[in-house]
Amino acid sequence: MTISFYHILGIVLSIVLIEVVGIWSSRKVKTADDFSRAGGKAGTWVVCGTIMGTLIGGQSTVGTAQLAFTYGISAWWFTLGAALGCVALAIGYVIPLRRSGCTTLLEVVSKEYGKKAEVLGSILCSLGMFVSIVAQILSASALLMTLFPVKFYFAAAISCLIMMIYVVFGGLWSAGLGGIVKLILLCISSLAGGIIVLSLTDGYHGIMTAIEEMMSFFKTPQSDISTFVSERYNNLLARGAAKDIGSGLSVILGVLATQSYAQGIWAAKTDSAARKGAMWSALLTIPIGAACVLIGLYMRGHYVTAEEMNLIAETGKSLPENIGVMATTAQAFPLFITHCMPEFLGGIVLGTLLITVIIGGSGLTLGSSTILVRDVFMKINPSLSESAKNLKVSRLTIVGILLMSVFVAATFSGSFINDLGFLSMGLRSTAVFVPLTLALFFPKRFKYKWIITSIIAGTAALILTQILKLPVDGIFVGLGVSLVCCLWGTKN
Repeated sequence: MTISFYHILGIVLSIVLIEVVGIWSSRKVKTADDFSRAGGKAGTWVVCGTIMGTLIGGQSTVGTAQLAFTYGISAWWFTLGAALGCVALAIGYVIPLRRSGCTTLLEVVSKEYGKKAEVLGSILCSLGMFVSIVAQILSASALLMTLFPVKFYFAAAISCLIMMIYVVFGGLWSAGLGGIVKLILLCISSLAGGIIVLSLTDGYHGIMTAIEEMMSFFKTPQSDISTFVSERYNNLLARGAAKDIGSGLSVILGVLATQSYAQGIWAAKTDSAARKGAMWSALLTIPIGAACVLIGLYMRGHYVTAEEMNLIAETGKSLPENIGVMATTAQAFPLFITHCMPEFLGGIVLGTLLITVIIGGSGLTLGSSTILVRDVFMKINPSLSESAKNLKVSRLTIVGILLMSVFVAATFSGSFINDLGFLSMGLRSTAVFVPLTLALFFPKRFKYKWIITSIIAGTAALILTQILKLPVDGIFVGLGVSLVCCLWGTKN
């Protein structure tokens, strides 16, 4: 694939803009509180930028287009779940969280159920966030490998380096202010992508027709193709009701159980700013997800993977000249941009897409670092409560998390990015959502030992369900086990 000068110019301008914002925002960081909570001075749009800066990352863009290429509109579940999670956050959790006087979600749990529950939940929640960081590294690497002739490890290392520069200097100010810039660029990019898709086809009907024609190379007889396309690509539950609804539920609860989004709420200067920021995040997430789904569907009707190309060749068939070939499904979004958009606009969108992944990974890394430092390291070494030491350790922890993610990403390079995202949200939900909700809304009613048991048993049940590949989504099993343990420990 050839990248023109105008592509590169657009990419560079986008990256420079966001990195300048990140470095400039470091001037606002004087204390550890500024780094992790923006000093509690953030307005509505900084809150929105903070939440969406993490929420709209590789899974919401590259991963959604990838999944739509394979399973159609059921790929929308990640962003639908994210939007519903933001609504639940705004309506039900903003006030209790801000009145808790805490800095992390696990501090809320600790106040009610003790330090053991806090440390255990912190470790498991950080594990879930780490899985999502790995997904962001995979997204960024797929993008860079599509644009430039580089190997995976080099692409992953470059992604990691950019994330470090972005978040180490600016913390939450960087995530919030950069999130606003990214939000503007991403909305423009998504709108442009959706308009281009619809202009290149005869609307949504034209997209489905193109997919039916593409499927004629894979399936016979002709009479079965329309039904297959309808059930697979035009079905919100294409992967099965339990799988898709469970995935959506994982994201909803994951938003409520993730430190990165809660930090945006605590950073707000007022309750109203926090609620409005979360609601705007919900409203803007839905169309972005829809645009990414449309792009994935368009690419399904006009591209095949290298593996599919080989299978078609074995049957003796040949593809029309206007059908493209891509190495992996993760390249659906970036290839659409380079082949279907004007070059300079495409470069801006590519830069925005890379920024989207970078900020998403940065925000998750910041959240994971905050949990580990405040809920684990400070319990081991109380001297870290000093602002200067806390800031230094927070930044070193961020570097360590990102370096580890590069090596772990290599083992998941063939996975669906969104599946890692759903797993990540599920792990956070089973480890944090139930004890957090009970601590906020039903205090003094449950025995702490059974809460600890619920954290361990719920997470173990989810992981075991995934390993055994049971016909039900792991989130239902994990939450069910967690709730049973908590109810068993109800105080008389």
